[in-house]
Amino acid sequence: MLTTPRPASVDRALARRWYLQNRNRTADIFRIFDPSAYYERPIPLRHPLAFYEGHIPAFTHSKLLVEALGTPPADAEYQKFFDRGIDPASVQDAKQHERQAWPERSLVWKFGTSVDIDVLRAIENAALSDAASPLLERGHALWTILEHEEMHHETFLYMLHRLPLERKRAPQRDAHLDREPAIRGRVQVPAGRATLGVSRDGILFAWDNEFEEQIIDVSAFEVDVNKTTNGEWLEFVKAGGPVPSFWIERDDEYRLLGMFEELPLPKSWPVYVTQAQASQYAAWRGGRIMTEAEYHRAAFGTPNGEERAFPWGATPPDARIHGNFDYRRFDPEPVGSSPQGASAWGVHDVIGNGWEWTSTTFGPFPGFRPHPSYPQYSADFFDDQHYVMKGASPVTSRNLIRRSWRNWFRPDYPYVYATFRVVRG
Repeated sequence: MLTTPRPASVDRALARRWYLQNRNRTADIFRIFDPSAYYERPIPLRHPLAFYEGHIPAFTHSKLLVEALGTPPADAEYQKFFDRGIDPASVQDAKQHERQAWPERSLVWKFGTSVDIDVLRAIENAALSDAASPLLERGHALWTILEHEEMHHETFLYMLHRLPLERKRAPQRDAHLDREPAIRGRVQVPAGRATLGVSRDGILFAWDNEFEEQIIDVSAFEVDVNKTTNGEWLEFVKAGGPVPSFWIERDDEYRLLGMFEELPLPKSWPVYVTQAQASQYAAWRGGRIMTEAEYHRAAFGTPNGEERAFPWGATPPDARIHGNFDYRRFDPEPVGSSPQGASAWGVHDVIGNGWEWTSTTFGPFPGFRPHPSYPQYSADFFDDQHYVMKGASPVTSRNLIRRSWRNWFRPDYPYVYATFRVVRG
């Protein structure tokens, strides 16, 4: 597997392996669903599946080859057609982005193949690192396209989660584990400091919203050691709370929509809900959800005042021991199943088993500058309508796991693999 950090001068062998690994995973994901679903929209707030098979090569060619290296567009029409995804506030808004026709899949595949050839040739021969160019400094455009494709793998999968089960082929089936957590309760996290973001001098590549590093004073708080589970949420439903979109009511009981099967509700798994629902539950419990700074304190802080690179220490992420991420499973697993991934305070699953909602509105850190290769990447979402998520889901690549990483969604978005835990104080 690949690891970060990356060398200042591009390691061409590593870049080739990473690129091919990404392309192979994209192909594997597109083999999951029946070809007849290619032009369907499992999520009405997103483009059809067809868009994403063209978007990846279009973005890759545009950012690396055209903008950074100055080569002509492979196909100007396709570059424009597959330029950007959508993030409408409602299904009604999404209708404004509907298109009358989509290219034949064979043509999209041919376009992607031609881009692959050009990119692999550039990785082998082109000057990919140039301190005089913002797009090429320390291999910037290259890392941009590699991380971008891995982000979309997760998008593909939560979209496919909503495709009818009979139209998907399972490459693997997750074991239906359901057991009592090894530890329950809450822990006290004393007042201290949390480092958010990262210094431009401290990392070779990060997205614009990760800069600039800032130190935040965090008051003491009490936090649940585990993410909120389906079993705990079930009590909320019985008290009149909302039913999560991943649940199915059948024969007077609730079941869970897994990636490839419908399951008896696994009560020990973390519940996937919206940010608004998480906030509602936390208030019902007499608490609230974490701020971004509190998440950092709970995940990376230590009793001696130092901060760790990862909750467990300095060792690079390993899904075999540290958590349910990097495709260890397609679905969640019982909370607390990876004790070696716990933080210094004993908070479990802060990386993996589902992103964690925070109450922090997504916005720029002081010193923010737009991403050189993708200026609108974050800035288009600084609208007070999106909230920060931290951590990782079961299908988040290990290459995207770093302390400064920030994810974000609208508070009522019900499709993402997002969890939460309750804090007090």
